[in-house]
Order: sequence, then C-alpha cells, then structure tokens
Amino acid sequence: MIQSPPKLKIRAITEQDRQGLANLVHFERYIHRHLDWRAPLDWIGGSSFDVAENNGKLVAALASPPDPPGVAWIRLFAVLSDFSISTAWNELWTSVSAQLVEIDRNLIVAAIPLSKWFRSTLESSGFFQVDQVVVLLWETSQILPENRASQFMIRIMKPEDLEAVELVDHAAFIPLWQFSPSGLEAGFQESAFATVVENSDGIIAYQISTSTSFGGHLARLAVHPHYQNRGIGYALLQDVLKEFQRRGARNVTVNTQLSNISSLALYAKARFRRTGEEYPVYQYRFGFP
Repeated sequence: MIQSPPKLKIRAITEQDRQGLANLVHFERYIHRHLDWRAPLDWIGGSSFDVAENNGKLVAALASPPDPPGVAWIRLFAVLSDFSISTAWNELWTSVSAQLVEIDRNLIVAAIPLSKWFRSTLESSGFFQVDQVVVLLWETSQILPENRASQFMIRIMKPEDLEAVELVDHAAFIPLWQFSPSGLEAGFQESAFATVVENSDGIIAYQISTSTSFGGHLARLAVHPHYQNRGIGYALLQDVLKEFQRRGARNVTVNTQLSNISSLALYAKARFRRTGEEYPVYQYRFGFP
C-alpha cells in the first residue's frame, strides 16, 4: 500500500521557534544557507519566513525575505534529515511564493545553491540559472605590481559613512547584487577591516573584508560608475592585499560573477587565480514560464 505524504502545518515562524530552528540549522544534513553576513536566526520576525510542522514537530523552514526591495534571496531552506525534501519544499515554497507575489509581482527570487540536492530542488519549481559565481585566490607571498593611482585618499570606514557607501553600492551594482542598509551595516560589523576612497565629492569607492581560517576574504569592493577606469578599484584592492600581508595572512579570496568582466580583469591584474570552486546563480520570475 502506497503511503500518502504527511500532512504538514505551514505557518509563519515565531520567536518561540528559535531553539527548534537552531537545532535544524546546526545538526541536520539538508541545509541551504545563503552566502551572507547575517545568520538564519537573524531573519526571525521578518516577512516570508515559514516553518513546516509534522505532528507538532518542526521539520523544515524556508526564508526568502525581500532584501533589498525588489530582490528576495533564499536565505534558508532546512529540512530534517529523515523527512522528504520535496514534500517540505513544495508546501513551503507554495506558501512563501504566494506571500512574495503579494509584496511585489515583479520581484526577483534568487538563490546560490551550494549543493546538488538544492539545485535540483530549485529546478523542479521553475528556477533557472542566470550566472555563475567563481572563487578567486591570491597568495600573499606574491609581489603586487606597482600602482600609479596613489593620489586617491583611502581611509578606514566609519559608521557614519554607511549612508554614502550605500549610494556607491547601488550605483555600482544591478539590483540583484545590491545590499540594503541593514545588509551593509551587518557587513561593516562583521568586517576585519573596511575602507573607503574619498575625494572632494565625498565617498566614491569602498571595500569590506573579513577574516577566514586561512587568511582574508574580500567580501565587497565597489567604485562609483562616474569614477571607474581611473585605477581607483586597483588602488583599493592593493591596499587590501597589503593589509592582509601585514597581518600575516596566507592568502586572500574573493568571489565574483562570470558575467562581471571588469571585476575579473581587476583581479587578474592583481594575479588572483581561479580555485575551481564555482556556484550557479538561479532566479525565479513570477509570471514567467
């Protein structure tokens, strides 16, 4: 006799689910976490974050809050190891996607699946690949080529800079890759060090870097379009690499998209190399087949 799928109760997450969600995220096998400065539990209380219960037990969770407006990354999808991935996903996605449509029918839903099981899960619901994230590495034993753009003033980022940094970020990137104010603030708080480039017009470029067990990671670098192709990005990058050399890091990594030709050229100039790690970028558009 064929058993029917378990009947799940789908509901919005509450603060009372915090411990159950923590157990799900930290101890289960099937977990998708977005590459982000913010932990999954930080999204509790936000929109488009549902959990699935089976006989009163939390068995799965899906979070896809719009952030920044117009883009909803799948921040978390987690399932108990002995529960059906497809059953949990289908019911949670039905609920969450309906909420997202109510917020904005033109919303882009996006995800970077780091595992094959989640990639196939996305494809089963009509997500399609639009880009590829590649990981690049720079070994600190290398000597940096000289930079002629030393006239640009680079200084440590301060909390009061974040509003101007957001303007640079949104001018430099398409909506899919922009950070919200809260996202930038989280990055600033998590940074090993963050710097800005400033001239008489104000802040025109910035970078945020974090520490890893192997060295450093350049998490974000942006130059306002009006000031690109003047060596500013390379001056900022060189300053980052020199700082990690000074700190004794073994290497520095950075992620970028295959479609970002200018970014790839910048890192190639500094002698970054591809590590072979690549992750697809998926999108879902409401109203598209």
